[in-house]
Amino acid sequence: MTRTAACLGRGRGLGKGLPPLLVFTDPVRTGDVEVLAARLGPGTALVFRAFGAPDAEIMARRLLKLARRRGFRLLIGADYRLAARIGAHGVHLPERLAYLAPTLRRHGRLVTAAAHSARALRARGLDAVILSAIFPSASPSAGPPLGPLRLASMVRRSASPVYALGGINDSTAASLAGTGIAGLAGVSFSRT
Repeated sequence: MTRTAACLGRGRGLGKGLPPLLVFTDPVRTGDVEVLAARLGPGTALVFRAFGAPDAEIMARRLLKLARRRGFRLLIGADYRLAARIGAHGVHLPERLAYLAPTLRRHGRLVTAAAHSARALRARGLDAVILSAIFPSASPSAGPPLGPLRLASMVRRSASPVYALGGINDSTAASLAGTGIAGLAGVSFSRT
């Protein structure tokens, strides 16, 4: 999927040094986060979402060691204080916290945010937004799918480079060519 993401991600994120593939952790669907991280390499970023787990910092530090060894980037989901404390490559914010981006970027870290609305695409100070859901998704938080045409329209109106999230697999990714996305994002990627 990294190669597919790199081919598609020749849009607005190319000059910003953004990785073409973002892989999100999920406590239910990811399983062993370290096993997942051990499969990643250059051209990817892992977004570790701890959701308040008591061992979040311990796991984040282990993931950062893996990231340095394997060449991928580590972003911490929502917890910008944890990201700063461990020296993560960046932070991924929920849409409701996107207003923090200009302040957090002053620290030289990559800052991305979720986008579920046209308003979120206009947020300033972000390195990228992750727009969902593009296709039908197994995620309990996924809304109605946007589809490639609406995605392309939203990418053109976005203040930041856009990653496509939701229902991404080998078949659906091919239909995103020409949309102008910076790359792909997902919790799990399947072949169909």
